[in-house]
Amino acid sequence: MEGYIDLKTLTLDELVGVVNLYPWFGNARKELCSRLVAMGDGETARAALSEASLYVSSRKVLADMMRERERADCSDKDIDNVLKRYIAGDSGKTEVGEGAGRKVLVVGGDYFSQEQYDRIKQSGDEVFPRFPAWSSPGRGQDREPADGFPELYTETLAQIYAEQGYPEQAKKIYSKLILAYPEKNAYFAALIQKLEQEN
Repeated sequence: MEGYIDLKTLTLDELVGVVNLYPWFGNARKELCSRLVAMGDGETARAALSEASLYVSSRKVLADMMRERERADCSDKDIDNVLKRYIAGDSGKTEVGEGAGRKVLVVGGDYFSQEQYDRIKQSGDEVFPRFPAWSSPGRGQDREPADGFPELYTETLAQIYAEQGYPEQAKKIYSKLILAYPEKNAYFAALIQKLEQEN
């Protein structure tokens, strides 16, 4: 077959020349990437792999090359040295001093230990325990002020009072709403006049 070039027989420079001359030639790019990965040049191989992904039909081949390059060495070639050290009683680790204890971190636990809180504690921090707790008796229960009206005033509440025959309470609520919402004072004043006309 005439005009046939085996890509595996080309030198690295010739292969780079083929890729530059024919950038769409995916097999040449794949061969270039495999050689760069085999050489161990990380940045150049990564750049060539990312550029080759545009021209190679199966990106799985490129991903496998990348994984092969980044795969950890899990072979047992150094097992003899490890076994000799283990048998000799040398763990290979430096000894830890007696004062150093094991620090246990609990997931979801507090970020700071009690000692760290105590170190940054200031004299004014004790004011918080003196405040009454929310769970103290009488706290959180629905209470009405001394005048018998709730603290929350709404137009609906005033209408309910008016419908149930308590126009004076409805007028007081409308008066408080006039103070709370001055932009609607004409509306609430009209409702007060309507209540006065009905009674």
